[in-house]
Amino acid sequence: MRNVDNALPAPDGGGLSAKGLPAGSIGILGLVVIGISVCAPAYTLTASLGPAATQVGKQMPAVFFVSFIPMLLVAIGYRELNREMPDAGTSFTWATRAFGPWIGWIAGWGLVVSTVLVLSNTAAVAVDFMYLALGQALGRPDIAALPDDTVVNIASCLSFMAVATWISCRGLQSTKRVQYVLVSFQVLVLGWFAWAAFSAAADGGHPYSIPVEWSWFNPFAVESFSQFAAGVAVSIFAYWGWDTVVTISEETTGDKRANLSGKAATLVMVLLVGSYVLISAAVVSFAGVGTDATGLANPAIAANVFTALAGPVMGPAAILLSLAVMSSSAASLQSTFMSPARTMLAMGHYQALPARYAVVESRFKAPAYATVVSALVASTFYAVMRVVSENVLSDTITALGMMVCFYYGLTAFACVWYFRKQALTSVRHFLLRGLCPGLGGVLLFVALIRTTLDSMDPAFGSGSHIGGLGLVFILGVTVALTGLLVMLYMYRKSPAFFRGEVLRKGTPVFSFDEKI
Repeated sequence: MRNVDNALPAPDGGGLSAKGLPAGSIGILGLVVIGISVCAPAYTLTASLGPAATQVGKQMPAVFFVSFIPMLLVAIGYRELNREMPDAGTSFTWATRAFGPWIGWIAGWGLVVSTVLVLSNTAAVAVDFMYLALGQALGRPDIAALPDDTVVNIASCLSFMAVATWISCRGLQSTKRVQYVLVSFQVLVLGWFAWAAFSAAADGGHPYSIPVEWSWFNPFAVESFSQFAAGVAVSIFAYWGWDTVVTISEETTGDKRANLSGKAATLVMVLLVGSYVLISAAVVSFAGVGTDATGLANPAIAANVFTALAGPVMGPAAILLSLAVMSSSAASLQSTFMSPARTMLAMGHYQALPARYAVVESRFKAPAYATVVSALVASTFYAVMRVVSENVLSDTITALGMMVCFYYGLTAFACVWYFRKQALTSVRHFLLRGLCPGLGGVLLFVALIRTTLDSMDPAFGSGSHIGGLGLVFILGVTVALTGLLVMLYMYRKSPAFFRGEVLRKGTPVFSFDEKI
């Protein structure tokens, strides 16, 4: 590993600079595959279908589509910021350039903590489905139940985490090769599952099946705004992760690397919304939204819907769905490391974190130190929370949705503010650098505020609470206060960044002959 003293110097004059990452490592196909891998459709759906159905019932397909709209609007803002200043730090770097170092640091914290905490959930789902697949293959239900044992569960999760960390530390090329195989498999199996679910529902092969109705695609049919906002917060988690392709802009091929990453992010979003709406409709049609054995509102299956539905929907081929979710979780676990690692690399490079975070390993050109730190924090969080309560892990999904709303929304506002001098100079600038990201940010912050207020209710989420406050709210507040404490510590250790001497606040100077 490269010595900290030999790390690339931070930029002079408060501008951006390279961080030692290898350019030309990945093209458009690899970017799209990695984007889908991080979003992990199979893992995401098995973890979010239950909570979303609990909140919005049959309107789940509509909420998945509505949640896509603010994500697309925010993605437009990401693309515009990335065109102007491609940087591995993304939200951290852009918010710093728009609003200054304090808000920029908090944006970086939101991104890092969201991605690190979700690693614990991806590892947990991977373990559940690994043992389920083994149990199905060997005809041993007792093997499928092994994750219920706390010691076995934690040991298995940490093993998955260790392997994923090792692959990530070997650089982008190793990551890319693994993802091609895992993503292709899960996409094919999910397509099969959707077809089988629709077919079984149409044949009346399941007692709780219901015919597809147009009202399922009507978001105004949701009973209350609070339920709608909570459903959006959960569904947004399903789209979370597409911005990873933007964090590797410095490593993509071609002269217009920023444009390539932006196009890949948009393509990932379009592919995801189609698959989510299709599969959520198929699941609602097959299982219904009741509280029966396979109903989506059944608390016993809400955290892992595909475990309950794999057999009834796919019959003897159920093992393929189990393997698909396991591969999806494993792929996401490994590729998700890229986002927090590169954000912490940028924060270390610009002196917002200790200098050792700015180190790029010399052989594989990867931010190995930041990757290992992410793994250690995620592993510790999972082990502690698993011992404390299994409900904490499911509530983390909702709390994660709140954090994603925060840093995505803040980045969208950073786009509006950074380009404010250009907003009225052309229709394109008004729409893509002003209206679209601004509206996306507002929608996400509305969902964030509404869900935060509702999460104070002890009955919110899994119903777990401490001192009369909902566990989701406590998790969110704990993360926010921890971030403030770490930021104040870094202010004392590295005042130059917080004085704006390393990465300076500023907006582009507009020119009428600017190329767009």
